[in-house]
Amino acid sequence: MRTNNDKVRNIIISVYFILIVLAIILATVFSAFSHLTPNPLVTFFILVFSFGLLFFIVHFISKYFEYDSDGLKVVVTNKGLLLSDHFNYREHRVEFSKDGLIGFKFNNYLAYKELVLLVKDKHGHTKKERFNVSLVSKKKRKYIRQSLTKMIKLNRKPTD
Repeated sequence: MRTNNDKVRNIIISVYFILIVLAIILATVFSAFSHLTPNPLVTFFILVFSFGLLFFIVHFISKYFEYDSDGLKVVVTNKGLLLSDHFNYREHRVEFSKDGLIGFKFNNYLAYKELVLLVKDKHGHTKKERFNVSLVSKKKRKYIRQSLTKMIKLNRKPTD
């Protein structure tokens, strides 16, 4: 099975555009927020901090996810959505054989969802690999769960 969240890129670009427009509007109507504190410098830092926090949250959550279990190996990739065609600045890629999967778990937090894979490496050690699946649709996460469950069942079946 092969799936990804490529259609989400346009939504994230729109969110960044809205954040930039919001920053411009806040800069132009800066005097409207003067009732927060009597000191305009403190008001400015409050607005910059809140905008920076929103920008960081969107940047942290927005990642491209690709899952490919066709063939003998499973390939799971996370990378940044913006500028990822030119730079691999946030890429996390794991490739493992299907019989090396020990377990998996989906963690759901407030605005962040992650896939944790327990994978056995070639030396027999177990590694935890974490992937951001926040922008993957619920339907696709269900298909990924079914695929991973099937692999684990095949791995636990005694060989004849």
